[in-house]
Amino acid sequence: MFGYVIINKGDMKFKEYDIYHAYYCGLCRKLKEKYGLPGQMALSYDMTFVIMLLTGLYEPEEMTGSSKCIAHPFEKHKTKSNEFTEYAADMNLLLSYYKCRDDWEDDRKYSSRLYAGLLEKGYKKLESKYGRKVRKIENLMQQIGKGEKEGCRDIDKMSRLFGEIMAEIVVCREDIWKENLYRLGLYLGQFIYLCDAYEDIEEDLKNGNYNPLSGIYENPDFEELCQNILTVMMSECSKEFEKLPILKNIEILRNIIYSGVWYRYEKVRAERKAGKKEQGK
Repeated sequence: MFGYVIINKGDMKFKEYDIYHAYYCGLCRKLKEKYGLPGQMALSYDMTFVIMLLTGLYEPEEMTGSSKCIAHPFEKHKTKSNEFTEYAADMNLLLSYYKCRDDWEDDRKYSSRLYAGLLEKGYKKLESKYGRKVRKIENLMQQIGKGEKEGCRDIDKMSRLFGEIMAEIVVCREDIWKENLYRLGLYLGQFIYLCDAYEDIEEDLKNGNYNPLSGIYENPDFEELCQNILTVMMSECSKEFEKLPILKNIEILRNIIYSGVWYRYEKVRAERKAGKKEQGK
């Protein structure tokens, strides 16, 4: 369920992209610094959004720099980091660990079991560092796993569980913005969960895997239903976002929320539509 909260690069100025990439590189560097290469492999665009959202809201002191990496060994890239970079790195590792463990339990993927083992040391540290937050996310993941094993077809229930996980991640402080951030994360998480289900529906049905959308797939209005549900989720998410007093990098954040998050959905929908047309010939 990673890689949905991204930018729409085509609608972004070069300067804006450079700023976004600097936060992304800062996260990459922090993951390597704290968790080594296994942690760096967990890097996600989704957590880059979390950094920029919290940075825009709280405006912490930032550090800028430059570094090389495996992906770009011959060229230095600018980096931006602050207190939320470390927080996002921790949450990134936490989600990656759970995903690997879930893949092992569901599909017996030995690669996932091995990777989870590499991340486990870091995960143990997070258990003691974040306490209640880790226990809450762990409980929600268990509820998702239980619902999947039982074949739960309640779309709202299943998506809300993952939404609550994202809400726990987005809320990093107990302050006046907690409720707005919680609802933003909740709806964003539901959107991510259902986008992932939408993308995987055909393969899941073919392989007999769980998918919360399987109950409505045969509906003639399946595509319209999915689009309407996802639109409602992002409408509520953006409503909460606009309540926050954010000025820093606001155009980049709006690019992600109003455009970037739809990129993979639109790509999958277009490919599916083209495939059905091809079959109908």
